[in-house]
Amino acid sequence: MKSFSVGIATAVLEPEPLDPGQIVSGSPEVTGKVLWQSPDGTRTRGIWQITPGVVTDTEADEMFVVVSGRATVEVEGGPTLELGPGDVCVLREGDSTTWTVHETLRKAYAIG
Repeated sequence: MKSFSVGIATAVLEPEPLDPGQIVSGSPEVTGKVLWQSPDGTRTRGIWQITPGVVTDTEADEMFVVVSGRATVEVEGGPTLELGPGDVCVLREGDSTTWTVHETLRKAYAIG
């Protein structure tokens, strides 16, 4: 694959349905776009978005930058993270999290 660039704020994203068991409250919807993935599938780069609501997740090793929106991420047994535009976040594989999305959040991420 050749080098490229993408406008994060304007990229067209595809629906990524949530497991209903992850939804705690509201009707959050997730969309995303994988921009690159390693041949063995262990590393992924992309854009992800979630609309307001509360969801749970079990995380991968991930670093992301919030482009727009706001959320509170509670890490079980760890910190509560207040995230907004320009914030960088690192989550560790196996972290159990609860995401309270206050405003539709869009992020650029690197997993693995």
